[in-house]
Amino acid sequence: MMRLNVNGSVREVDAEPDTPLLWVIREQIGLTGTKYGCGIAQCGACTVHVDGQAVRSCSVPVSAIGEGQRIVTIEGLSPDRSHPVQKAWAALDVPQCGFCQSGMIMASAALLAQNPKPSDDDIRREITNICRCGTYNRVLAGIRLAAEGGEAGRG
Repeated sequence: MMRLNVNGSVREVDAEPDTPLLWVIREQIGLTGTKYGCGIAQCGACTVHVDGQAVRSCSVPVSAIGEGQRIVTIEGLSPDRSHPVQKAWAALDVPQCGFCQSGMIMASAALLAQNPKPSDDDIRREITNICRCGTYNRVLAGIRLAAEGGEAGRG
């Protein structure tokens, strides 16, 4: 048995040490907002925060997570969707199909926590998640809006 701190709650899980964190989050803990996309850490749909850092959970074995580390999933980012990135996403209708968006939001929130006023070049360099619908211009606008603290007229 392992103990994981997920979204502020300590959870005991029974998993093989090489089980990807993604599958523990989805199948054992039951938080399905974190998505499976590629399985090789390329697309970013599985992005969660581990101690504030954006991590692609499909490629991290659960055994690599220490008992004291804090894991935050999309469900724990802001239960009432009041995080500035979530507000900006809603204000600008960023997602199209939405499949990649939980990972995109988590990556964007981590970027803004480390760099509150990123340039467009910073955003393009740091946000490497893949969106099959191609909403990259809206993602860029959403991150800029969140960095500005605005909500484009929505409250």
